[in-house]
Amino acid sequence: MLGWRTGFILPGVLALLAAFPPWTQPQNVSQSHGPNSRTLVLDGMGKGTADLGGLWQFHLGDDLQWAQPGFDDSQWKSLLVDAPWGAQGYPSYTGFAWYRRHVDIVPEPGASGQYRILIPDAEDAYEVYWNGHLVGSYGHFPPHPYWYYTVFPRSFPIHGGSGGVLAIRIWKAPLDIFSLAESGGIYSTPTLGDPDSITLYERAILWSEVQQDLFDYSLVLLRLFIAVLCVVLWTRSRKEQLFLWVGVFTVTPVGLGILQNLFFIPFSYELARGINQPLYVLSNISLWFLLVWLLRLNENPRILKVTDLIARITLIVGLLDGMLALFWGNATLWMQWADGILAACILLSELYPFALIFLGLRKHLDASRWAVAGTAFLVQMIRTIADASALGQRFTHWTLYSSLIDNNSFQIQGVVFTPEKIASLALFAAIVYAIYRYVIETQARRTALEQEMQSAREIQQVLIPETLPSLEGFAVTSAYTPALEVGGDFFQILANSDGSTIVAIGDVSGKGLKAAMNVSMIVGVIRAETAASTSPQKIVSALNQCLVGRMQGGFATGIVFRLDSDGTVTLANAGHLPPYLNGQELTLEPSLPLGLIKQTDYHEVTVRLQPGDQLSLYTDGLLEARNERGELFGFERMNNLFATRPTAQQASETAVAFGQEDDITILTLTRLAAGQESSTQLVAPGLSRAS
Repeated sequence: MLGWRTGFILPGVLALLAAFPPWTQPQNVSQSHGPNSRTLVLDGMGKGTADLGGLWQFHLGDDLQWAQPGFDDSQWKSLLVDAPWGAQGYPSYTGFAWYRRHVDIVPEPGASGQYRILIPDAEDAYEVYWNGHLVGSYGHFPPHPYWYYTVFPRSFPIHGGSGGVLAIRIWKAPLDIFSLAESGGIYSTPTLGDPDSITLYERAILWSEVQQDLFDYSLVLLRLFIAVLCVVLWTRSRKEQLFLWVGVFTVTPVGLGILQNLFFIPFSYELARGINQPLYVLSNISLWFLLVWLLRLNENPRILKVTDLIARITLIVGLLDGMLALFWGNATLWMQWADGILAACILLSELYPFALIFLGLRKHLDASRWAVAGTAFLVQMIRTIADASALGQRFTHWTLYSSLIDNNSFQIQGVVFTPEKIASLALFAAIVYAIYRYVIETQARRTALEQEMQSAREIQQVLIPETLPSLEGFAVTSAYTPALEVGGDFFQILANSDGSTIVAIGDVSGKGLKAAMNVSMIVGVIRAETAASTSPQKIVSALNQCLVGRMQGGFATGIVFRLDSDGTVTLANAGHLPPYLNGQELTLEPSLPLGLIKQTDYHEVTVRLQPGDQLSLYTDGLLEARNERGELFGFERMNNLFATRPTAQQASETAVAFGQEDDITILTLTRLAAGQESSTQLVAPGLSRAS
C-alpha cells in the first residue's frame, strides 16, 4: 500500500535500503555472564546479532589509558547503556566520560570471525576502542569539536581476537537553553554481529524512521508546490503580499524538517542550529504577516508598522542566537546566558499572533478567514506553551513539553500524530482554503474594476475625437499616447458657424479613472462654452469657474485658441506649456492652471500664420519622458525636436522611444499655400484607431 508513495517520494532512501530488506530481522545470539559478572559471554556467534545491554563500567573524565584491556575498572560505577547518563545520576553533565564492557565472543563452528559493533544513538562525539585499538569515531573532540545536529546510527569493525574490552570514549557538548538535564552519553543499547546482519539492522533502523516520517515527506511536495505557486502569484502582483507570506510560511517547515533529519543529511550541530534559529523565527514572522493580510489588518498603517518593527527585531534576535550556535563547541557561561536571554525574547515574540487575532475580532470576516485565525491561535498556543516549558526545563522540571510535543495522539500505518502536528495540519488546510477564497474574491474585484475601466474607456471616446474636421487651408496632425489604459490628456477641435475653429489641448493632474472623469467634465464645459462664445479668454475663464472645487484637490492646464480662415490664431493660456511656432517657443504671459482659484484673469495673445508656418502644441508628457539612466527628455531635446518641424506622430514616437512616463498629446497645424489640399491625421494607439 505504501509502495507507490515511497517510490515517488523517496527513491534515494529506498535505493539505500533495497540491498537489505528492512522487514527481515537478524537472528539473535544467546548471551550469558562469565565468572566475572562484568564479562558478557556471546555464545554461538555466527550469522546474527547480539545486544550488548546491561551494566557497563562508567567513569567521568578522560584518560586514554582507559581504553587498554588491562586497565582495572572494578572501582568504576556501573551504568545502563539504554538510557543517558543524565537520567542515571549525572544530570546536566557535559564533557568527557568513558564506558567499558568486557566481552567474550564464542563463535559457532565455521564462523568468519568478522564482526561489527553498532552504536544506534549517542551524544555527541565518540570514539570506539577494541582491546585498546581505535576502530572508529563519530564527530571530533575539542579543541575543535564537531558533532551532528541529529544522531545517526554508526557501525564499526571489530578485529583481533574473540574476546576483550569494548571502550567508548564520549564527549557531551555544552548544554543550550533547551537541553534536558537527563541527556548525555549512550541512549540505545549497542549491538554486535556479523557485518551483513549489522548492516541489515542499521538499515532497519533507518527504515523505521522513514516509515514514521512518510506523511511528512508527502507534505514536503505539497508545501513546495504551494510555495512555488504563491511566489509566482506574488511576482505577478507585488502588492499582493499575502501570497509572499503564505509561500514563506509553507516552505520554512520544509527547511526546518531537512535540518532535523527529514532526509538523513548529516548537518553539523553548529551549522544546523545556526540556520535553524533564524529560520524558526522567519516561520513565526511569516505567520504574523499572513494573519495581518488575511484578517485585513493591513488596512491599518499603524498595525503594519508595528508588525514590521517587531518582525525586524525578532529576526535580528534569531540571527544573533544562530550566530552563537556557530561557536557552541567552546561555549562559555556568558554564551549560555546569552542563549537563554535571546531564546526568551523569541518566546515573548510568539505572543504577538494573539494580539493580531484579538485585533481581528473587530473585523467582519468570512468563515474561511476565521478558520485560519482559530487554527493559528491553537497552533501558536501549543508552540508557546511547549517552548515556554522547554525553555530551561532542566531547571524548572516542567513536563508540558513532553506532554504537548512528544505525546503521541494516535498512529496511522506507523505514522505518529502529535497534538502539534494535528493542529499544524489543520492550520495548513485552513490557509489553503482561505487563499482559494481570497483568489476568488480578488478575481471578482478585478472583474468589477475591469468593468469600471471599460466604462472609463467608453467615456474617453469623447475626450479624443474619432476623426478630425478638415480645416480649410491647413494640414493638421495629432497624436495621443496615454501612459495608462485611461489617460488624463485631452484635445478638441470644434468648427464654428462663422468659419472659425476652436482648438483646445490640455492635461489633468493624475492618471487613470479619476483623471478621465475630470477630463470628461472639462470636454463637456468646452463644448458648451464654444456653442455660446468663440472667445478663447471667455471659454478659459468659464472653464476655470466650473472646475474650482470640483477636481478633488487636482488641477488642469490647457490652451484654448481660435483659428480663423485667414491664419489668425487667438490664444488663451491656463498654466500650460507654450506652443512652438516654426520651431521657436512662443512667449506667453504667466498664468495659473485651471481649478485652483475662482477669480483668475486670463489674457489673449494673437499671432498670424503665414503659408508654410507650423504651430505645434503638446502636453508635459513629452517634456517629462525619462530614459533608463533617469535623464529627462528636457527642453534642449524638445527644442531640437521641434526645430525639425516633425509631425505629431514623429514627435510622439521620439518621446515614447526615449522613455514614456506620462500621457503624451501632440497637435500640429501647418498653414498651406493657396491651392494646396487640406489634410488631417489622427494617431491614437491608446484608443486602437487612426484616421
